[in-house]
Amino acid sequence: MSRDDRKAAIFDMDGVLIDSYRAHFESWQQVAVENGRVYTEVQFAAGFGRTSREVIADQWQGEPLSDEQIAEIDRRKEWLFREIIGRDFPAMDGAVELIRALVQAGFGIAVGSSGPPDNVHLAIERLGIGRLLSATVTGADVKRGKPDPQVFLTAAERIGVPPARCVVIEDAPVGIEAARRGGMHAIGVASTGRTVEQLRAADLVVHSLRELTPERFEEMLRKNGPKLEPSG
Repeated sequence: MSRDDRKAAIFDMDGVLIDSYRAHFESWQQVAVENGRVYTEVQFAAGFGRTSREVIADQWQGEPLSDEQIAEIDRRKEWLFREIIGRDFPAMDGAVELIRALVQAGFGIAVGSSGPPDNVHLAIERLGIGRLLSATVTGADVKRGKPDPQVFLTAAERIGVPPARCVVIEDAPVGIEAARRGGMHAIGVASTGRTVEQLRAADLVVHSLRELTPERFEEMLRKNGPKLEPSG
């Protein structure tokens, strides 16, 4: 298969492969309380798609924090998150079935997430999709969070597929923007905490991964004209 014939689907993790909205918000609230701060749901929503380090540095009010303090809060927050999802893993409905169907249809599959490696690898293990992946990119592999396209461009490079032949599946506006900046097609998933309107910049918006098929991905790769109409 030539490079131009190859095709890939790059999945964000949070809100796409796992319904992690509540677990992340709960872990942010816990670590904020431990540090004598308040963290609101508005702040949480504004930080979607960014690394925890960026969120802490930009959003936390009060005395300035050193890089070491930010790193320690980051580690604690993500440990709390893994504790929460470890007790009740929130797999996204239809995620594994869609990935299997795409692999059968000849797509390379990657996970491209701003999350830390431990979070991403835990999700991959619990979903049982490790052998189906051609590449995994985490927040440790990039220096710039979304909307910078670095995470998705790195995934495309590792799979060996040109950006124009990649479809990104995202739940956050900054993730859709990152896909666009990277020259990729984008599918928005209006999962927990997201609305169709927020994801209008995507080529296609769905409410569930079960609305997606390899044929819809193929259609998107063939389509050079106007965006596809959002579902629902």
